[in-house]
Parts: sequence; C-alpha cells; structure tokens
Amino acid sequence: MSEEARQHCTMVAAFDGWNDACSASTNVIRHLLNVYESHEIGSIPGDGFYDYQMSRPMLCHVQGRRRIIWPSAKIYRVQIDDTHTLLLEMGPEPNYHWSDFCRRSIHWAEDDEAEAIITLGAMFADCPHTRPLPIDDLAGDQPKTDTDGHSGPIGIPTVLDALATQDGYSTESIWVSVPQYLGSDECAQGTLQLLQRLSAMLGVHLDEGELPRKAAEWKAQAGMLLRCNDDLANYVHRLEMDVDQAQVDEPAAEELVREAEDYLRSMGNKGPSLSE
Repeated sequence: MSEEARQHCTMVAAFDGWNDACSASTNVIRHLLNVYESHEIGSIPGDGFYDYQMSRPMLCHVQGRRRIIWPSAKIYRVQIDDTHTLLLEMGPEPNYHWSDFCRRSIHWAEDDEAEAIITLGAMFADCPHTRPLPIDDLAGDQPKTDTDGHSGPIGIPTVLDALATQDGYSTESIWVSVPQYLGSDECAQGTLQLLQRLSAMLGVHLDEGELPRKAAEWKAQAGMLLRCNDDLANYVHRLEMDVDQAQVDEPAAEELVREAEDYLRSMGNKGPSLSE
C-alpha cells in the first residue's frame, strides 16, 4: 500500500476540570463530534476513578424511563477523510488511580493501532482577548532542554503523555491560555485556535464549522464588557502593551542568539581538530 493511501490514526484526548479553562479543550472534541460522523466505541467506567461527590451522576428520562448516567470517559472513532482517523477521548478528569486510568486509555489507542496521542488543555492566564491567545506545544517524546519549563501541579494530560511516551508513542500536548478576567464562560476563540493547531499538527484540514463566528461573538462580548468598565479596560491595555513589546523584543533576541551561535562556530573552526 502506498504512503498516500495508508491510514493514519491518532488519539486526541481532553478532560473536563482543572485542565479545561472555559471548556476550551473539551469543546474541541465536542466540535469534532458535531461536524463529523462519529461512533462511540467504548468507555472507561467511573467506578474506582471518580469521587461522585465531585463528579455527580446525572438523572435523565429516556422514553418515559428514568436512567442514571454515571461519570465516565467516552471513546469515539471519527473518520476525517480517506486516510485520517481520529480516536477522541473525553470525560471528567479522574479523581483516583490516574496511572490505571491512563493505561486503559492507551489500551484503546493500541487496539486501533494509533500512531500518536495528542492531549489538549486550557489554562487561565494574564493575556488580552484582543490578541491571538497564547498556544503552547509540548512534545512528550522530545528531550527537554528548556530549564524554564513548568514545575508544579500537573493534570491527567501530563500523566497520559508521560505513560504513552514510555510505551513508545509519539505524543504532543497543546495548551491554550484564556483571559482570566473574563471568568469561566466558554471561550470559542480558545477552542478555534486549539482546533487550528491540531489541524496543522495532523497535516489535515479540520472543519471549523461555526467556530469562527462564535469566536467573533466572544470577542465582541468581551469588548462590550471593557466599554462598561474603565478599570478593566486599562488593565487589558497594559496586557496589550506587554504582548506587543514582547513581539518587538523577540526578533532582537533571536538575532542575538544567531550571532552568538555564528561566533561559537567560527571559534570552533579556528581551533585544533579532534583528530590532532
């Protein structure tokens, strides 16, 4: 079978809770389930993983009969095009036994012969809604040389990345920062940017559907809030200045790094060879 015709399968996971500010990451999964034909292929039952006082069961009525819906992570299969399949995992972040939970997630990836696992997350940050929201890519299978990386509490996406990497999977984690001053309402702009980065990472077009319109509405609503609150408007203006200054400084810093690297290479060429 040619490379062009070969099927590519990737697992994409997002979890409600601490890792999901404004539902920006789990809404990527919901969006994909809405715009593509999907099939639920399994679940990770909640018993042993969830504190039901934190993630409460839900009561619903189906055809006149009562039914209790227990918290669980659902696994869906979505065919994006002739060569790209996605396994989508979504559910509340578990309260207990994270390693066991992640092993069960990886088992689903193994069953469908997924080549990679990508986790999505969203966090609150001091960033203005008037600029593109910050996006961070964290490659779990690449050596980390950045000594200024995150140190502190982690969520289930980080554990899933780490265990999948140990099992030989190529892993990525995409996080979007959303403005903390807008509260916890859904952030369509964050969802749109995560979807766009996921699309670029997969090398396949993902249907954006109504997300651009919803993102424009989100920005418009935030603008109305600023017009009614001078203190908030001044705060956002300071954030804008910080972002704009960082963009000005970044090329200069990159140029300094290039000059230092060129200098070190030139010094190395003048020194004695290793064979001497």
